[in-house]
Amino acid sequence: MNGILAIFRREMKSYFVSPIAYIVIGFFLLITGYFFANILSILIERSIMAQMQAQRMGGPPDMDVPGLVIRNFVGVIATVLLFLIPMLTMGVYSEERKRGTMEMLMTSPLTELQIVLGKFLASLSLFGLMLAPTLIYHVTISFFSEPALPWRIIGSGYLGVFLLGVTLIAIGSFISSLTESQIIAGVVTFVLFLLLWVLDFGVRGASSTTGEIFKYLSILQHYESFAQGIIDTSSIVFYVSATVLGLFLTLRTIESMRWRRA
Repeated sequence: MNGILAIFRREMKSYFVSPIAYIVIGFFLLITGYFFANILSILIERSIMAQMQAQRMGGPPDMDVPGLVIRNFVGVIATVLLFLIPMLTMGVYSEERKRGTMEMLMTSPLTELQIVLGKFLASLSLFGLMLAPTLIYHVTISFFSEPALPWRIIGSGYLGVFLLGVTLIAIGSFISSLTESQIIAGVVTFVLFLLLWVLDFGVRGASSTTGEIFKYLSILQHYESFAQGIIDTSSIVFYVSATVLGLFLTLRTIESMRWRRA
């Protein structure tokens, strides 16, 4: 446990010594704030139009603005993560290999598992620091929301975002462990995430066995139920399994470095 904490502290310090953490967090909050304001503005305008139409027709308006804002917003977050997580993970191992500091870690008393878990928890903590401020948006509009904010949908939506982010971090870390170049790691990770994103749209409506398999493997397909306020245990199992697989492959890559040195 001490070894994991040592790596964790080292990684967190390196994040905030370099500008990468500030750039990623700042850009994430800027773009999500922009989309949140636009989504809210558009849906309020539509709600007003629906109320006016309902008054003319003599019926009650039927538009859940708070729920629609949350569903659309967490969908935006999921999409933004596909572009930002590669920036977060591209230097986790590749920069260590380039500078030769990975050799120092290999000769230290730390085990490969401690190195992998320490780095993973640091990336996960940075992701949490990046995601947490977006809750302020919902808290702010909760004072003016009518009907009340559906906190159940907020909770399930953010659970889905968190699980998606954890999975992407594990995959990105594995790719970073394969190369000494941050640029290559970032580009390959981005291309892979983009393929997974396109895969989600390509298999929608597919009824064949192959289509169902690709549909199950789509990381965004599993996310959609969370955005609707439904906590699907099969999707949780999928994300946890994909995360464990990413960490396992990373561990095998790190272990292979020690074998080559021997």
